Amino acid sequence: MTTPSRLPEPYGQGGGSNLADILERVLDKGVVIAGDIRINLLDIELLTVKLRLIVCSVDKAKEMGIDWWESDPALSSSARRDELARENAELRERLARLEELEPARVPKEER
Repeated sequence: MTTPSRLPEPYGQGGGSNLADILERVLDKGVVIAGDIRINLLDIELLTVKLRLIVCSVDKAKEMGIDWWESDPALSSSARRDELARENAELRERLARLEELEPARVPKEER
C-alpha cells in the first residue's frame, strides 16, 4: 500500500499560486494600500490619520521616483557620512567666527 506524498509541489508546477509566486508578482507590480481614519465628536473633527502603504521592490520604487531611504541618515551610510561632513563644516565655520570675535588669550606664564 502506498501513501500519497505530503510534500509541496516544486516551484512553478501545479495550477495554484504559492506564496513565492504571489510575493514575486506583488514586488514586481507593487501594491498600494490607502486609508483614512477620522474621529469626530458632534461634527467636530478631533483626529485625522492618513495611512498610505506601498509594497514593492526597491527597483520598482526607484522606477516610480521613490527613493527617500537613500537620503535618510538612519537607513543609508552614505547619507550619514554626508550629514556628518555638513555638520563638521558648520562647526568649523562657527569656531572660526568665535575665534575672530575673541582675541587669542595669552597664558599667565607667558606674560
